Amino acid sequence: MKFLSLQHIAIEDPGTFKDFLLADGHTLTTIQLDEGDTIPSNLNEYDAMLCMGGPMDTFMEKEYPWLVPEKKAIGEYVLNLKKPFLGFCLGCQLLGEVLGGRVAPSEPPEIGVLDINIMDDAKQDPVFNFLPNSIKALQWHSYEVQDLEAINGVEVIGSSPSTKYQIFGYNNHAYGIQFHIEIRKSTVDDWAAVPEYKNALEQSLGKEALPEMKNSVNQEIDTMMQQCNQLYKNFINII
Repeated sequence: MKFLSLQHIAIEDPGTFKDFLLADGHTLTTIQLDEGDTIPSNLNEYDAMLCMGGPMDTFMEKEYPWLVPEKKAIGEYVLNLKKPFLGFCLGCQLLGEVLGGRVAPSEPPEIGVLDINIMDDAKQDPVFNFLPNSIKALQWHSYEVQDLEAINGVEVIGSSPSTKYQIFGYNNHAYGIQFHIEIRKSTVDDWAAVPEYKNALEQSLGKEALPEMKNSVNQEIDTMMQQCNQLYKNFINII
C-alpha cells in the first residue's frame, strides 16, 4: 500500500507507525511542507494519508502559506475521495478545521503524560476498538479542536478533562488524535531540542520538567508502542 505523509518539521514523522508500515513492505511518500515540498496533485493514487504535528498553529497561514494548500488537500482526500486519514496533534487540528470545527487555545495547555478516557462506543469503532477504558498518553499541545458537535459523521472516541476531542473519528475513515501515540523511545529528547517545544514544556511544568517527563514516558513507552502497533493493524484493515 502507498502512504502519503504530510509533515511540518522533520523530527515529527509518523514514528513507530512509520516503522511498522515500512517493516511490512508498504511505501511512504514524505512531503516536508516546511522545506518547500509540494503536495502531489493526484491524491487518489495513495491508499492513506497521514498528517503529523508541528510547532506552528492552524491559523498561521501568513507565516506558513503552505497551510492553505495543505487544508485543501486534506479536504479533497477526506471529504471528496473519502479515503483513510490519520491526523496527529497539529494534523488532528487541521482535520477538525477542515470538517468545520475551530481550533482554540487549550485551557490549560496539556503537556506531559496524562490520562485519557475512552468512550464506551469506541468498542464499535473499526480502528480504536482495542483501547481500554483509560489510557496514558504523551501530550504536548497548547491548542485543540472544538465545536465539532454539529458535524454529521463526527464521533468522540477519547477525551481528557480539559480536551473533548482527544480522539475523534469521521465516518469511520478519517481520525484525529490530539496526543502522541506514535512516539519512539527517543521522541522526548528529540522534541525537547526544538525551541518552541522546550519553551512550552518549561512554561507549563517548570525549568526542570524534562527529566520528569522522560521518566513518565519511560514507564509507559512499551504500552504506548503496543497501542500504536494495534492502531496500525486496525488502520490497515480499513484501507
